[in-house]
Amino acid sequence: MPQFRKRPTKRAQELRNNATDAERRLWRYVRSRQLGGFKFSRQIAVGPFVCDFVCRERGLVIELDGGQHADRTSSDQRRTRFLEDEGLTVLRFWNNEVLQNTDGVLQMILAKLAELPARFIPHPLPLAGGEEPRSGEGVGPAFEAAHEAAYDSPTPQPPPASGRGLS
Repeated sequence: MPQFRKRPTKRAQELRNNATDAERRLWRYVRSRQLGGFKFSRQIAVGPFVCDFVCRERGLVIELDGGQHADRTSSDQRRTRFLEDEGLTVLRFWNNEVLQNTDGVLQMILAKLAELPARFIPHPLPLAGGEEPRSGEGVGPAFEAAHEAAYDSPTPQPPPASGRGLS
């Protein structure tokens, strides 16, 4: 299960504040559920790494690589292997791809999201006293659907071993 950090790390905050042109452009199209209704977060710490964009609902990580990554292929491969071992799917794009072919990149992201199964997403902030969250209290549609399915079925089933939680 990926270990998303509850609070942004200092490094993640720095990266958010100093985004590349490609990161700013992609963020313009994926933020606020603009891309297929999927929620993305940016500069999210997963284990020892900070990922450029993460869709927790589908376990998709999007990494944007600049020219400096041409010399760092082995470290990028280790990073991708770690994220995949955590059950995440990684898509990598070159910065110039995002800047010159934004529509094509967005189509590839949507296609990958359509392939990936929805994941059970528990509420990130448990309510005091074990109360159940009400609709509209910061829970997304994926949580609502999974929550209703778990309580409406005669025998609630635990999420599959590949299910992801978030914090």
